[in-house]
Amino acid sequence: MAPVRYSRHHRRVTHDTLAAKPLVAERARQLGERGRVWLADLPALIRTLERRWSLEVGQQQADGSSAYVAQARTSAGLDVVLKIPVPDPVAPRQLTTLTAAAGRGYVRVLESDPEHYALLLERLGPSVDRAGLSVDEQITTMAAMLVQAWQVPRSPTEPAFDKARGLTELIGSLRQESRSAGQPLPGSEPVIHRALDYAERRSAAFDPDRCVVVHGDPGPPNALRVLTPRPGAEGGFVFVDPDGFVGDPSYDLGVVLRDFCDELLAGDTVTLARRQCRLLADRSGYDEAVIWEWAFLERVSTGLYARSLGAEALGQRFLTVAEALVDAGPAA
Repeated sequence: MAPVRYSRHHRRVTHDTLAAKPLVAERARQLGERGRVWLADLPALIRTLERRWSLEVGQQQADGSSAYVAQARTSAGLDVVLKIPVPDPVAPRQLTTLTAAAGRGYVRVLESDPEHYALLLERLGPSVDRAGLSVDEQITTMAAMLVQAWQVPRSPTEPAFDKARGLTELIGSLRQESRSAGQPLPGSEPVIHRALDYAERRSAAFDPDRCVVVHGDPGPPNALRVLTPRPGAEGGFVFVDPDGFVGDPSYDLGVVLRDFCDELLAGDTVTLARRQCRLLADRSGYDEAVIWEWAFLERVSTGLYARSLGAEALGQRFLTVAEALVDAGPAA
């Protein structure tokens, strides 16, 4: 969720313009009938939440691919964020995770609608990658943030999820879709095979007893600055948009490294990737080789998935980095 920026005069957007953004709409349509119903019902739900929570909904945020997110203002003059996720399996976990976190390491929930998984959230500032921090500072900041985020209580009835197996299945389904359409899967065969090899290795090492409630997507765009210092945000930033499943914490660390594509491609990609991985391993205390494998797997799976949604330029950036790293590994 990107930071909310207000003009001097908060101008309400008419409901006729409150259609989901293209990537969000495409994600909803991929869910079939329930997604189409969600798109059709979205304007009415926004009106309902405006009345219930005494809101004036304003400009919709441009980025994101899995939720309607808009700036809003309460009748008391408080600037907030309204989020209505598409009805996928992540939506209930996100609501549960954010509620259980109670603002510790995560954005604070002000109101919620469990029926639709809608959330009214505190307004936050710029993301860590837009806050004037170097890449090294971003990595060390997010490493410290994850230590706090992993403290969300794990439900005794929530099974641990083998994310590596899930990513293997995702790549397989995208490959089948490409074949059915008579098109090659983006990304070279060596890159795909390397990603699947790493996934098999991470799956073989999967240990449910060492799992925590992971964020699931703790990249720089999902780490936002709090506008006012508060408990639970001692480092000045909190996470938004958690997937909130029980999984291997090393997976989150791999995701942290995934998004620095431009920085890696602007220099010696292998050397820079190794240095970033070493820094994150040192700051987190987790195994460098494991973090490297998760980061590579995330670059490939995210690149393929983004392209399947029509975000070809975004997806290709991840795949280009993976191509440069396919024969490399962490520093010796």
